[in-house]
Amino acid sequence: MTEVVIIGSGFAGLCMGIKLRQAGCDDFVILEKADRLGGTWRDNTYPGCACDIPSYLYSFSFEQNPHWTRMFAPWDEILAYLERCAEKYGVAGKIRYGAEATEAAFDERTGRWTVTVNGSETIETDALVTGVGSLQLPKLPEIQGLDSFTGTAFHSAQWDHSQDLTGRRVAVVGTGASAVQFIPKLAEQVGQLDVYQRNAPWITAKPDRAIGPLERRLHERFPAGQRAIRNAIYWGLEIRGAGFAGNPKLMKGLALQAKQHLRKQVPDPDLRARLTPRYDIGCKRLLVSNDYYPTFSRPNVDLVTTPISRITAAGVQTADGIERPADTIVFGTGFDVGANLTRMPILGKDGVDLADHWKREGVSAHLGMTAAGYPNLFFLVGPNTILGHSSMVFMIEAQVRYVLQALELRRRRGATYVEVRADAQRKFAGDVQDELRGSVWESGCTSWYHDAAGRNSVVWPEFTVSYWRKTRRLDPSDFVLVR
Repeated sequence: MTEVVIIGSGFAGLCMGIKLRQAGCDDFVILEKADRLGGTWRDNTYPGCACDIPSYLYSFSFEQNPHWTRMFAPWDEILAYLERCAEKYGVAGKIRYGAEATEAAFDERTGRWTVTVNGSETIETDALVTGVGSLQLPKLPEIQGLDSFTGTAFHSAQWDHSQDLTGRRVAVVGTGASAVQFIPKLAEQVGQLDVYQRNAPWITAKPDRAIGPLERRLHERFPAGQRAIRNAIYWGLEIRGAGFAGNPKLMKGLALQAKQHLRKQVPDPDLRARLTPRYDIGCKRLLVSNDYYPTFSRPNVDLVTTPISRITAAGVQTADGIERPADTIVFGTGFDVGANLTRMPILGKDGVDLADHWKREGVSAHLGMTAAGYPNLFFLVGPNTILGHSSMVFMIEAQVRYVLQALELRRRRGATYVEVRADAQRKFAGDVQDELRGSVWESGCTSWYHDAAGRNSVVWPEFTVSYWRKTRRLDPSDFVLVR
């Protein structure tokens, strides 16, 4: 029996553990299915992998990192930062590695959750917090003949470092956030690179630079200066977010910048036309890169925009009948965001599986964190809390603060469990969908923000500061407390 079980040891899970300890709760465990902490930043080790949010903002507000070597930190520096945080704040010893949560079931009689680990062991807990994130389940496209390919194939989040791609013929399927980072690195190494693009992404210049030793020493000695830079970046992104979360017409300036960036980096008009997006900027994730566009001017790189019809034993065949040989296929096709929160059965009141409930009612949670029928269960990075313009770490800290308030309310009132009221959840979900109508995210493109029914249950449609305000003080009237 433990007071709190946390699933996942990325930014979300570690933040929850740190803040529990600081609140005086030491009776918790963090379940991690892998053999190392870090979540996304442990799993994604592809060439060029880095954060696409400035490093100064991509850290906990209570633990600035004066050691970043670039404005956009590479994955290994972010992973090292998380490991330092776990050690410094005393949660490293709270992590159980090789412990995959395979089921969670709520017992209304006791008001507790039973979490099954690795399909056999069980842990009983008062509260369950899922910090599994959104970018965890690699998504492979449904392409005919994929199993017939005789070469090597892997997803970017499961990069096969045992494969030496030097001089080989490589096909990349997908041109999303990860692909934009690893394609330029592959092009420098492989003999031939064919990039299969379904939709051209919007890309703006990446304001990246090295952070030298002197600057890092100054940050370490004068943390107030680094915090001032952090705050300036935060408010700069919030202002840019006016087009995302406010009036889509304000995106025109950003679109102009992106078009100028493309025109400057791609002199060939035909190639430039094929790299020009056909949807409103911001409708899909906006990307940043300085080396992606120039890659397509290399003699060993071809951009293929004809749809793929099938994978053959020897390569990739497009709808025009052309088969291009490949030794290796790399899928940069993103993640199954919708399935990640329900990757295991979560059985609430009356044994109702959360996945089935959401299929019937639509994916939603009050403030993205808690759902009626599932008491004492809290999601970090839950429905409609992912951002299009700023740092998810900011959102995670707001959510952790709110969860702590819910747990404190339960303790203070002597309740067995707290459960959000269905009407409060419905109102929040309705308000979010109202905000999304007419936004840039609903301007007509097809993206991973939308489920099979076309409903956007992923994006937070307002400023991050508005989410901070909504979660700063928990309203007890939104909850039912049961003794």
